[in-house]
Amino acid sequence: MKTKNLIATLIILAFVLLPSCKENNDNSTNPTDLGNTAPIIITQQKTTLAPVNLGMAGYFVILTKTGVTDVYKSTITGDVGSSPITGAAILVTCPEVAGTIYSVDPAGPKPCRVTNASRLGIGVLSMQAAYVDAAGRKNPTFYNLGAGNIGGKTLGPGLYTWTTSVIIPTNLTINGGPNDVWIFQIPGTLDMSSGVRINLSGGAKARNIFWQVAGVVSLGTTSHFEGTILGMVGINLRTGASINGRLLSQTAVTLQMSTVTKPQ
Repeated sequence: MKTKNLIATLIILAFVLLPSCKENNDNSTNPTDLGNTAPIIITQQKTTLAPVNLGMAGYFVILTKTGVTDVYKSTITGDVGSSPITGAAILVTCPEVAGTIYSVDPAGPKPCRVTNASRLGIGVLSMQAAYVDAAGRKNPTFYNLGAGNIGGKTLGPGLYTWTTSVIIPTNLTINGGPNDVWIFQIPGTLDMSSGVRINLSGGAKARNIFWQVAGVVSLGTTSHFEGTILGMVGINLRTGASINGRLLSQTAVTLQMSTVTKPQ
């Protein structure tokens, strides 16, 4: 009799405790219940974001379709090229470039220019494909963050999408590991104010940061930028602006005593 009573008691306790255990398990796995622990979602999503494949365009630090204008003296580390426009539209000079200047014809900067229309043609096609890739990514981690104002924020890895232009009026931090990826989809313009910096932390690498911008990109005087800019139209660096990344424009790039360094 005592054994039967003990078994009955254990069965009752099991039915009482089971709903409580199930409730705790549901809460621990339901993202909608995370509240202020939302960064956990970012940690889960970031591992699925692949970098943008730049193809041949990745060999260039500046690549355009309609030329490069320059106010001397800029400092460029990496290869420069423009196609299909004539090499005469590449206005940086040989002493400004630690790399190769490619042009489609002998009109490029002398005496250092290398004529290679084929390499440039493939590079431009790769640049266009990379833009389409970046613009076509789905399921953003953040949507319309800051209503387009991302100054002062610290951005973890992920896909960021806006329906507006984007401004960076104050310093911005990009935080993550060396293999994390950031893709920014901007359908309007991108404007960075003068003297403002993008800072990397946590081991984040500029080579894994991609800015797909449909409108004009403007980097203010003495500002500093990180990442590859995939621009549909012009990319303009004001006096003394610098970038650790790439300027890949489907129109032109404008430099004014700027520093452009290919990311490692």
